[in-house]
Amino acid sequence: MGNDRRKKIHLSKIYSFRRRKGEFKDDHSQIGGPGFSRVVYCNEPSDSEASSRNYASNYVRTTKYTAASFLPKSLFEQFRRVANFYFLVTGILSFTDLAPYSAVSAVIPLIIVISATMVKEGIEDWQRKQQDIEMNNRKVKVHRGGGVFDHTEWRNISVGDIVKVEKDEFFPADLILLSSSYDDAICYVETMNLDGETNLKLKQALEDTSYLHGDENLRDFRATVKCEDPNANLYAFVGSMEFDEQQHPLSPQQLLLRDSKLRNTDYIYGAVVFTGHDTKVIQNSTDPPSKRSKIEKKMDKIIYFLFGVLFTMAFIGSVYFGIVTRDDLEGRHKRWYLKPESANIFFDPERAPMAAIYHFLTALLLYSYLIPISLYVSIEIVKVLQSIFINQDIHMYYEETDKPAHARTSNLNEELGQVNTILSDKTGTLTCNSMEFIKCSVAGTAYGYGVTEVEKAMAKRNGSPLIVNGKDYVDNPAHGANHSSIKGFNFDDDRIMNGNWVNEPHSDVIQKFFHLLAVCHTAIPDVDEETGKVTYEAESPDEAAFVIAAKELGFEFFNRTQSSVSVNELDPMSGKRVERSYKLLNVLEFNSTRKRMSVIVRDEEGKLLLLCKGADSVMFERLSINGRKFEEETREHVNEYANAGLRTLILAYRELSEEEYKAFNEKFVEAKNSVSADREEMIDEVAKKVEKDLILLGATAVEDKLQQGVPECIDKLAQAGIKIWVLTGDKMETAINIGYACSLLRQGMKQIIINLETPKIIELEKTGDKDAVTKASRESVLQQIMNGKFQVTASSSEAFALIVDGKSLAYALEEDTKMLFLELAIGCASVICCRSSPKQKALVTRLVKDGTKKTTLAIGDGANDVGMLQEADIGIGISGVEGMQAVMSSDIAIAQFRFLERLLLVHGHWCYRRISSMICYFFYKNVTFGFTVFLYEAYASFSGQPAYNDWFLSLYNVFFTSLPVIALGVFDQDVSARYCLKFPMLYQEGVQNVLFSWRRIIGWMLNGLCSAVIIFFLCTKALDPQAFKKDGQVAGYQILGATMYTCVVWVVNCQMALAISYFTLIQHIVIWGGIALWYLFLLAYGAMPPSISTTAYKVFVESLAPTPSFYIITIFVVISALTPYFVYNTIQMRFFPMYHGMIQWIRHDGRFDDLEYCKIVKQRSIRSTTVGFTARSLARTNPLEIGSHN
Repeated sequence: MGNDRRKKIHLSKIYSFRRRKGEFKDDHSQIGGPGFSRVVYCNEPSDSEASSRNYASNYVRTTKYTAASFLPKSLFEQFRRVANFYFLVTGILSFTDLAPYSAVSAVIPLIIVISATMVKEGIEDWQRKQQDIEMNNRKVKVHRGGGVFDHTEWRNISVGDIVKVEKDEFFPADLILLSSSYDDAICYVETMNLDGETNLKLKQALEDTSYLHGDENLRDFRATVKCEDPNANLYAFVGSMEFDEQQHPLSPQQLLLRDSKLRNTDYIYGAVVFTGHDTKVIQNSTDPPSKRSKIEKKMDKIIYFLFGVLFTMAFIGSVYFGIVTRDDLEGRHKRWYLKPESANIFFDPERAPMAAIYHFLTALLLYSYLIPISLYVSIEIVKVLQSIFINQDIHMYYEETDKPAHARTSNLNEELGQVNTILSDKTGTLTCNSMEFIKCSVAGTAYGYGVTEVEKAMAKRNGSPLIVNGKDYVDNPAHGANHSSIKGFNFDDDRIMNGNWVNEPHSDVIQKFFHLLAVCHTAIPDVDEETGKVTYEAESPDEAAFVIAAKELGFEFFNRTQSSVSVNELDPMSGKRVERSYKLLNVLEFNSTRKRMSVIVRDEEGKLLLLCKGADSVMFERLSINGRKFEEETREHVNEYANAGLRTLILAYRELSEEEYKAFNEKFVEAKNSVSADREEMIDEVAKKVEKDLILLGATAVEDKLQQGVPECIDKLAQAGIKIWVLTGDKMETAINIGYACSLLRQGMKQIIINLETPKIIELEKTGDKDAVTKASRESVLQQIMNGKFQVTASSSEAFALIVDGKSLAYALEEDTKMLFLELAIGCASVICCRSSPKQKALVTRLVKDGTKKTTLAIGDGANDVGMLQEADIGIGISGVEGMQAVMSSDIAIAQFRFLERLLLVHGHWCYRRISSMICYFFYKNVTFGFTVFLYEAYASFSGQPAYNDWFLSLYNVFFTSLPVIALGVFDQDVSARYCLKFPMLYQEGVQNVLFSWRRIIGWMLNGLCSAVIIFFLCTKALDPQAFKKDGQVAGYQILGATMYTCVVWVVNCQMALAISYFTLIQHIVIWGGIALWYLFLLAYGAMPPSISTTAYKVFVESLAPTPSFYIITIFVVISALTPYFVYNTIQMRFFPMYHGMIQWIRHDGRFDDLEYCKIVKQRSIRSTTVGFTARSLARTNPLEIGSHN
């Protein structure tokens, strides 16, 4: 953009709301009432009343902790976990005489684990703190009196300050726009930080403050703003400004939001109304709903189960201990070495019950090693590393927008491998949301020979050639070479291109049609002064496509001022291009309730015209009796366009009389100037009264192409057994045909359609009896659901598709109907919900999640998908063209729908398998270790004697066995990514949770128990009666403990080596390094003085290392302990292989090229109820075979 004044004036030639001096209507005003109590005194920093209101400062803190609260708050967070709290209690008890080990050895592992987690949280919070410091220390010019502006840090800005923001600076708080560098007080704002949208928004100050251009003019400026209290609504603002003893209504048009950026405007002046945590952007920055994976919840139950085992073991041991302690009274003194006659309370036969209670507490401390102390922190580390791998996957990087995948939370990695149902938006998710004008219907004649993806898919489905312009359509790469390469325009029809429309029978209607496209919009033109080329900044891709289409067909919108729109067009009378200007009087904006937008203009002949475009569902009913000349043909064309997967709009107009416009405008201005929460409803009501008696011109059709790879992705996900639901706001016909194009529906699949287009309901709607319509609709939907259930139940081998429209869905989601609806939907292969509102999307997601109790994944790209994403177990945001609202509310962001295939089938499967195996192995190694402690204590008459040295006990989980588990969780692969994608049914292992079922968890625990029994009894029997050393000495309990511990370290690490499917160098290092570390520790620790090393003093150097039997016992015990698992695994792999086992056989036997065998394995994933083109192809070629796999 140039800096010269001429260019600057050109930039402001843009339409905005007509500015009028507003007057307050007392009956509409809510200022001063509940929710509207804020009063701001502008430019009066010393005003006592202003300072007494105590509004929030502009200092913003996004950190979770402060320097003072970090320690207590972080410790509280850590000890909320039941396992950590248990270890805290045992750590405290270790300072008493009850402890069977030293307090230091008990507390240090807990400190290490808690500190690791606290350091991680501290680093994350410090990074947030640095961001806060950077933001709070940004500077902006603030008026300090006398027309002088000084640079001031954001944190020091107060409510009521006047600030001067310059080009490309961010707004430091929520401001009321007073004036700008433009004469008409407009400015351009980029809101990417708020909603991700890159198109510029236009803001405009009140006319009465627009003169405040220089710093000096602010010297004596005083005003009072009364407005709504702080809230999170970004798109609404209700307030008034009292200035020069007049009240002026304020709207969102005057509000500049914090973190927006000033663009294409040299400077603005603004009054601060909301600061810090009162600003709308901070009000919106609430934490997303806390989500925990099902595995994590189940892990808590396993911890409780192990607590139950621990308490049971302690109770049984204590009862036995109490009985044998009481027996010491009889004088036989079986346990003479305890000296019961002079024992303290722990072994006193006369106080046996008390001794048993004390022993119970001692046992709780001793058996605490059943609970894995490092489990939580290890899982957190693994999940963070897994997220990094997801973020770094080059196969999920979209080069066109330079966007990789981004895991915004690591809590749900394993949940990605358990998705049962995907609920997807359509526009921008399955499709590109990049609209192309491809066809239109004008005056009952269809124009445009373009062929859509859906039409190609329909022709392929029907097996018939596609006829275009009377000829067979041939799809080849060269096709379309003659088409325009202009983005948003893919129209081809010589009848109206290149000015040929003047020769058409209804050329006057065609002219009005394209006039409407060129004028009825809110797009902003930008003319390149060097080339003269016009580009457009539009609020939506649809609107941009319409303006571009009008331009390409000869009606070029090139200029917009505050009150006019200029179009360069062909004059059919003279045959020359002329410039025509339309005076812009009012804009009646589009919203999701109105489903239409209109403009009121005055043409050069002085005629008042209302130009309107909107959805067919609201436009046809607004036509006048005389304006329906082409209705039948247009409806037919609209249905054809919908069948071709196109988005349609109806175009119509009417002339207004001066009296009618005057009456409308008075009411419209009154509604615009009202200061109340229902202002929008009042404006809609006024607009509704003028948008009537329209004359139909025709309809537009734009194509939203399928994203690349969508049909292939859906096919793979369907083969994986994942159900796919599409929730869209489109018409039923459009949604159905998009379903065919992306292989969600297929020929031969029976469709169960639930709608309210029955003659009875249509008749009732004409009577206007809402209660009767509601009752009849409810009964009709219930009946249709019951009929559908009967069809699905009666035919178990056929595939069904359920298609529901928005009105029916509202009744289907009612409390007494929703479970029946869900049962029907679950029985269908695919579900499509049409005309769905954002709330309905969220409610359907909740119904599926709560009703099936299985993992749901929602994927969408727009603000209307946020509720659905937050409601699902996993929310996936598409970083597309609709802004970043969906991404900011998601758990994981990807750039294209097709990346979902790799995210779920590869990363999801790997993460699920890794986390499941990791947790099972954690419990295995702790059960193995804990039960050797229990067995030794039983062997020692439950005397509370630990089998191992204190530090052996403490460092087992932290050093000698922790790293291999982390390596398993990060690197292990049962099959490669290539095989995950080739055999999608592998994914069902996660959906059915076969790798983390109670059977498998208990199996691993029993494996640990078996290993503990073998280690303990083989070691004790091998060492007990024989001389151990050369001098004939037998092994003491120190030698037995060190030998058993060596065997445990070897067994659990070798068990890890057996369980791993994919060895990397890192895994070799951590597994064999863990064993080596034990020997090094034993050597170093044993070299310390006896006061420190106690029972480990030189035990390795003097007792174990020189003795051959130590090595023989170790080898023999390790082989014996691993044999049961090896035998079980061999039998299972050979005779009862799981699905991943079968794929591993293919890989190891080199049968990847054996097409017949691979086909047998793959077809386990193709069932008759599966969607996707693979299932469609199989159903077409061999319908009997597909039924046999059901």
